[in-house]
Amino acid sequence: MLPWNYGFHWTLGTMIFMGAFYTVLAIVAATLISAAWRSRRHLRSGTAEEVRWHSDFHDLPARDRPCRHQLTGELEYRDCQNSFDCRQCDTHRTLLEQRPPSKPDGKSYEDFGMTFPLDRMYHRGHTWVRRERNGTVTIGLDDFGRRLFGKPDSVELPRKGQRIRLNGAAWRIRKGNLDQPVLSPLNGIVLETGGPDSEWYLKVRPAHPDLRHLLEGSEVQFWVAGEMERLQGALSAAGTAPNMVNGPTDVAAIAAACPTACWEAVCGTMFLRP
Repeated sequence: MLPWNYGFHWTLGTMIFMGAFYTVLAIVAATLISAAWRSRRHLRSGTAEEVRWHSDFHDLPARDRPCRHQLTGELEYRDCQNSFDCRQCDTHRTLLEQRPPSKPDGKSYEDFGMTFPLDRMYHRGHTWVRRERNGTVTIGLDDFGRRLFGKPDSVELPRKGQRIRLNGAAWRIRKGNLDQPVLSPLNGIVLETGGPDSEWYLKVRPAHPDLRHLLEGSEVQFWVAGEMERLQGALSAAGTAPNMVNGPTDVAAIAAACPTACWEAVCGTMFLRP
């Protein structure tokens, strides 16, 4: 019973109960106020997407967040603990000092019916980044992403002058019921926008020249092979499992053969949406 109820009497038992009740109530209220204050602070500082990505990243299964050095065979097993931001990783720094990335053979890597030019770097969310001579960078969707999406119904691009943040949404692609954010490969300010009918999507002034978190050179081959394994796992989980071991595989053909619900689930997996 509570004090405003008829017949309430103060006793030792009711005093203990009321003390515990209001203590719990105060803790819940303080927690809600603290959460609201932190959310407002993150929104005002522009770090809300970073917080969201860290949460989403740790919701991904371990098979979707392997360390880049596991992909290359330098480490037997290691899942990433830094949300794919290798600039914060002491292990990555040490391995780079011991064995810098080897120069690629040729101008592009071609396999599984796809082409990955090696004059650029790649983000795990299937965007590429090419440095330009004037200090800006050009960002596009890699061949895997283009083939898996196909021709979109519409694309939502950021405004010129808008800031994009690493692993936040760089742009959104809509097709059917799918509304898929494409993760930004870096922090920066948007200077120009292209789109699916152009070779590129964004031209950006990067906030920092350090892009060590992106894959480059000989790493690309190992990453693409790993992505094809992830694709086969995603298709198996969705109830469609073509054999991608024997000979080249056209990702576009796989996407076209998928039922809509299967394709949407596969896109979510391959573009790192938990």
